[in-house]
Amino acid sequence: MNENRILYIDCGMGAAGDMLGAALYDLLDDADKKRYIEEINAAGIEGVRVEARADAKAGISGIHMSVVINGEEECAAEHHHHHDHEHDHEHGHHDHDHAHGHEHSHDGHEHAHDHEHHHHASLEDVHAMIGATAFSDRVKHDACAIYDLIAAAESRAHGRKVSEIHFHEVGMKDAIIDVLGACRLMEMISPDMVYASPVRVGFGEVRCAHGVVPVPAPATAYLLEGIPVYAGDIRGEMCTPTGAAILKYYVREYRNMPAMLIDATGYGCGTKEFVQANVVRSMLGHAASQGSSTGVVELATNIDDMTGEELGHAAEIIREAGALDVFYTPVYMKKNRPGYMLTVLCRSEDEEPMTGLFFKHTSTWGIRRRDVERSYMDTRIETRDTGFGPVRYKVGEGYGVTKSKPEYEDLARIAAETDTSIQEIKGQLK
Repeated sequence: MNENRILYIDCGMGAAGDMLGAALYDLLDDADKKRYIEEINAAGIEGVRVEARADAKAGISGIHMSVVINGEEECAAEHHHHHDHEHDHEHGHHDHDHAHGHEHSHDGHEHAHDHEHHHHASLEDVHAMIGATAFSDRVKHDACAIYDLIAAAESRAHGRKVSEIHFHEVGMKDAIIDVLGACRLMEMISPDMVYASPVRVGFGEVRCAHGVVPVPAPATAYLLEGIPVYAGDIRGEMCTPTGAAILKYYVREYRNMPAMLIDATGYGCGTKEFVQANVVRSMLGHAASQGSSTGVVELATNIDDMTGEELGHAAEIIREAGALDVFYTPVYMKKNRPGYMLTVLCRSEDEEPMTGLFFKHTSTWGIRRRDVERSYMDTRIETRDTGFGPVRYKVGEGYGVTKSKPEYEDLARIAAETDTSIQEIKGQLK
């Protein structure tokens, strides 16, 4: 990672589009904050105005993004991802009661813009509205791609073709602001790598225009496929489709926060109060050192019926196939038989071929696997002039530490040439 720009998103209280946007906005300096608000309000979405308001949850100060449509605040609710295919009856923008505090019913907004409840927009209309904004091609491309994810999930949830998915007009504008805002903020922040924690989704049921559905809502559940999630202990909807779609599009790895030097921290506030701060937290920084930390897979099996030569042969084949490390540990097995545990560390993408090599070249009938974190120093080889001539050194840097050692092959060569022990050579090189 070196000095790459890292963005880490803490989803311990779930994720909603407006909260993610607020958390990203809070990372900006004052000049960029002002520029962003000016840009989003000049984007060209008629009747919409955005304001960033200072807020606090459980004593932690953050930002609440207020969206006003036709003079009325939309209460930060993500209205866009609920829709109704039967256009011959009345329905509200968004009937979810979010744990974040976003609640709308059929009664809640049937006044100032009641006539707009009957207006719907297709995914094609959404693309056109995004395309007509004043943002860069990159922002518009990303926003359309996120909406495509939402529409595909809604399509699966309702058993309809994507072309049949429609969004409420007023809610759609609110949602487009959330999505466009997140995309523009990502462009301004320009992280090289985006990480996020596992996502809290809540539990229970939630009301929507189609009735009562389980949490996470069906579309959200489809969007969260492949993403580590957990329910937590708060009843209600903690992760919305928009939040899930934004995470799915930008986040490359879900894990605990990597080692990093934090340059800025942002908090996006929900509206309800809990014992825990109802916020999405973002952290922007860079690698804590020139070292690195990555997730790898550990494969292991116990063997008591192979010779030393056979075990050595298997280890060499696995090592040459790209394993990060291969080693044996003496163990006692059933009936007190002495044996060895063969352990291999490999990259996640190499797990399947490594597993095949285990079964092909060892006598095992089963393999254990687990995900582990591996921290390592960045290394290089440099040649130094010494009293014995040029000697190659392995140099490692990371986590505030620098270390080096002469390469064994060079030590062995010098020892043979001078009829001296390796220990003596190492002592004279210090």
